[in-house]
Amino acid sequence: MRSSRADAPPPPELADAIAGARDRLGPFAERILYFPTTGSTNDVAASLAAEPDAFATVVIADAQTAGRGRRGRTWFSPAGSGLYVSVIVTPARGASDPERATTLLTLATGVALAEGVERATGLAPAIKWPNDLLIGRRKLAGTLAEAFGDAVVLGYGINVGPMAYPLELRDRATSLETELGRAIDRSLVAVETLAAFAVRYADLVDGRFDAILDAWRRRAPSHRGARVMWDTPAGSQSGITEGIDERGGLLVRVSADRVERIVAGEVRWI
Repeated sequence: MRSSRADAPPPPELADAIAGARDRLGPFAERILYFPTTGSTNDVAASLAAEPDAFATVVIADAQTAGRGRRGRTWFSPAGSGLYVSVIVTPARGASDPERATTLLTLATGVALAEGVERATGLAPAIKWPNDLLIGRRKLAGTLAEAFGDAVVLGYGINVGPMAYPLELRDRATSLETELGRAIDRSLVAVETLAAFAVRYADLVDGRFDAILDAWRRRAPSHRGARVMWDTPAGSQSGITEGIDERGGLLVRVSADRVERIVAGEVRWI
C-alpha cells in the first residue's frame, strides 16, 4: 500500500551527506525517497517492490506513525529522534549462491548497521542474534525483513536521540545520544549505515559469506556461552548458546548429547 503522504526533497544536511558519499553508496545512492512523516517506510517500499527498477530504492522518514518491528511489534518512531530506513534488495538475483545469500541477509544487515554506527559515532554496539543492536542489555536498533517475490524490503530503525519511550520500553531501549552524552548527526548515521550495507550486500552477492559470518561473530558476544529460552509447541525450552552455523542458525545445547538449531522465533536471553 502506498503512503498517504508524498515524498519530499531531503533536508539540506541529508542531501549534502548523500552527495558526499555517493561513490561509497553505489546503487543505493540512485533512488532515495525522503518523507517528513509516513506510516511505515517498509510499507512505502513494499508498494514499490514489484516495479522493474525497484532494486536499491531507499526510503527514509523523519517520523513514522505506524512503524513496526519483528513479530508485529510497534517500532516507536517519533520525529527528530531516530533514523527510519527501508531498502529494496534482490539477494536471489545474480548471487553466486542465491539461497544462502537470502538466508544470510539479516545477519549481513546487523553487521552493516554495527559497522556504520561505529564509523559515524565511535560507539561499537553488540549484535544479539539475529540482528538487534545492543548497548549492554538495552536495544539501540533493530531490523525487519519482508519478502515480496524475489524482492526483499529490509527496514531498520536506530534510536539516535533521547525519547519519551512508552512505559514498556523504558528499561529496554537506549539511544546513541544517551550513550555518548552528545549530539549525533543523523544524516551521517544514515549515510554510514547505507555505505556499510552496500559493502556487505556486495559480499552477499559475490559469495563472501565467511567475511559476513566472521564479522557477525566478532560483534556478537552472546552467541556463545549465554543461557537462552524459547517457546516450542511442546512448551518452553532453554539451553546454552554454542554459536551460529554456516547459514546463520543459532545453535543451543539443551543437554549433554543434543544441540538445537534455531532459525526463527523469539529467543530470550536470561
